[in-house]
Amino acid sequence: MRISLAHFVSALFATTVAAAATAAPAPGDPLGFDDARHLLNRTGFGATQTEVERFARMSREEAARKLLAGGRTVAVTAPPAWVGSAESLRYPRAGDQSTAEEKKLFQQQQVREGLDLRGWWVEEMLATPSPLTERMTLFWHNHFVSSQQKVKLAELMYRQNVTLRANALGNYGDLLHAIARDPAMVVYLDSVQNRKGTPNENFAREVMELFTLGEGNYTEQDVKEAARAFTGWSIDRTTGQFVFRRFIHDDGSKTVLGRTGNLDGDQVLDILLEQPQASEYITRKLWREFVSPDPDQAEVKRIARRFRDSRYDIKVALYALLTSDAFYARENRGTLIKSPIELVVGTLKQFDFKPAESLPFAVAAAGMGQNLFSPPNVKGWPGQETWINSSTLLARKQFLDRVFRTDDAGAKTITVPPAMDPQAMAPKQAIMPAGAQDPDKMRQVLFRRAMDRGLNSVQFDSAAWFAQLGVLPYGPQRADASTRLLLATAPQAVPDPNSEPLTMVRGIVLDVSYQLK
Repeated sequence: MRISLAHFVSALFATTVAAAATAAPAPGDPLGFDDARHLLNRTGFGATQTEVERFARMSREEAARKLLAGGRTVAVTAPPAWVGSAESLRYPRAGDQSTAEEKKLFQQQQVREGLDLRGWWVEEMLATPSPLTERMTLFWHNHFVSSQQKVKLAELMYRQNVTLRANALGNYGDLLHAIARDPAMVVYLDSVQNRKGTPNENFAREVMELFTLGEGNYTEQDVKEAARAFTGWSIDRTTGQFVFRRFIHDDGSKTVLGRTGNLDGDQVLDILLEQPQASEYITRKLWREFVSPDPDQAEVKRIARRFRDSRYDIKVALYALLTSDAFYARENRGTLIKSPIELVVGTLKQFDFKPAESLPFAVAAAGMGQNLFSPPNVKGWPGQETWINSSTLLARKQFLDRVFRTDDAGAKTITVPPAMDPQAMAPKQAIMPAGAQDPDKMRQVLFRRAMDRGLNSVQFDSAAWFAQLGVLPYGPQRADASTRLLLATAPQAVPDPNSEPLTMVRGIVLDVSYQLK
């Protein structure tokens, strides 16, 4: 199936208009299949037939409570083997006294461990009994942005991920305070350079603009004064832990958002949380993540009041969103574009693929524009239409082609983005074939072979999959059952009832509607 960017945009408009045809059931009624599928696909990664049927019997209130009650604070997947103790880093950073070769080896080691970390998180997304926990961890990763490209140490990025998960469905105030002291954030937003007399404003600016209030709700003077309050917030380079260096802290009087005193960083964060704009700002972002691209301002204010009155209990805000009429409104179906991670992980889950290794799928998502642990800038991934361009649309199609290949179509290659350096993925002592003259090229070959092994480890079993749907692979009901589970809107092309099972499924997943949620 050939997909062009122009076709995608026009088809996207058609599907969102068509989605508004019928009314959603009233609160208190059982969700039914379609609403349960909508809820689970918006809050997780590719709901299965069994999951949808279980939630279909619940009311929207019961379903939301069950999802929120199942939240986790720790991953079920064991951390990468190189993760050290909380008290110390396993190795020091390469310093100024290191040789050029030592620095190069250190950089390669960090890229390898960064790749391990990406594969680990995809594995957790597949294994977790609480997809909502991982969706919220990903949400906060894109809100409190840090990137390994600047932080350098993969272990610090891992620790930040642990912090985000621990607070993903907890208290936003607690999360804000924790992330402000998070070593990866301290490095990423230059708090280590923030000292009395020469304050660095990066963190103070972003905590107001991007983390709490949004543009227009503070002044430049507020930023300058807040930066002084955060002086002395640093890290111990031996342990990688947060440390407050009192001797470089500015303990003079400061005024932030009308409050004056000998303010420290924690007090400034509390002042920000006291502003009504903070709860509205976070609620608006949650709305765009789960409901629609265009928040209803009256509803945002209503939910934000509950959020603030609960002292920033994230579950309170989510419960209000997930039980609202707007969440289930037909005009809001199929209005959100799946992120690359949602497309990749959701496809693996919905079709019960069991990959032998998860890294190739993290790489596939990166090729579509979402490189975990490396958002493009401090504002994160914008999402929605920015996920789709001529390059990423091709990468999406390549991925779906590859995992739903026929026996003779397995040679298609997933694009590896330049940012995921394949040279660093190869073993340090890889055995080179006789006559090999270019080790870097050989490492790239080894990397792509590893990618191929991972991608070839998933095979679509049409008979088993249709059996889970309760239909026969060649039965008359298979098209309706498939599209009802997989698509948020009606397909652009009606599946051929006489097609082979694999051909039918390939046609459905390559339909424009499969890119929507």
